[in-house]
Amino acid sequence: MLGLAFAMAPPAGGQQAAGGGFGFFIPFILMFVIIYFLMIRPQQKKAKEHKALLDGLKKGDQVITVAGIHGKITSIDDTTVTLEVATGVNIKVTKGYIASLLNKE
Repeated sequence: MLGLAFAMAPPAGGQQAAGGGFGFFIPFILMFVIIYFLMIRPQQKKAKEHKALLDGLKKGDQVITVAGIHGKITSIDDTTVTLEVATGVNIKVTKGYIASLLNKE
């Protein structure tokens, strides 16, 4: 019993145990850096590319929506895009749901 109490006693002289303080945070900092470069940064890059795509849309462009609908832009404003999906068939789509540009005319 006496040996167990001695093993649990704090270090003599009031000194901190080795590895305490800033060394405790190093693994967390490394994990954040790894997560930033593997997840956050690529996602920000993709969002920037998508915003540039949306800003560059114009009447006559062939696009694909997130739902997979193919159409030709007949009119465009700040928040919505009107697509012609067949002759005489127009649908309105929220601009953010345009996934990709097929070709420019």
